[in-house]
Amino acid sequence: MADLDDVHRLGAAEHFLAVFTVAARPGHVHASVVNAGVITDPIDWNPGVAAVVGGDSRKLKLLRQVGRAAVVFRHGWQWASVSGAVRLIGPDDGVEFGLDVPETVRSVFRSAGGTHDDWDEFDRVMAAERRCAVFVEAERITSNAGS
Repeated sequence: MADLDDVHRLGAAEHFLAVFTVAARPGHVHASVVNAGVITDPIDWNPGVAAVVGGDSRKLKLLRQVGRAAVVFRHGWQWASVSGAVRLIGPDDGVEFGLDVPETVRSVFRSAGGTHDDWDEFDRVMAAERRCAVFVEAERITSNAGS
C-alpha cells in the first residue's frame, strides 16, 4: 500500500512531473502533465498533492465544475495515484479563506520542486495569468507498489 512518502519519492525522482486528470464529460477525461508536489491543504490541513494551473485553462474550468481530480506520479514502472476532492486557491477562487494567495501559489510551486530568482516577478506573472493553486486531498492513494 502506497502512502504520501512514496508519492513524494516518485515525484522527486521525475522532477515532480505528474499526470493531472479531471472528468471532462461522461466517458471522457481531461489529462495533462504538470509539476505537482506533496503538501497539506492550508485550510483543513488534510494531506494531499497540489499543482499550480493557468487561470484560463480548460483544467481549471473543469475543476470548478467537477470538484475532484486524480494526480499520477511515476518513476520507471512504479506509479502512485492520489485522488480526491479539490480546493482551489487563486485570485478567482478561495479568496474567502483569507489566505495570502501569492504565498499560497509560491508554496505549491516550491513543493513541486520549483525555484525562482525573483519572487516579486514570479508573483506578478502568476497574478497576470490568474494562476490558481489546486490542492487534491489524498482521499485515496493507489499504486503498483511491489510490482
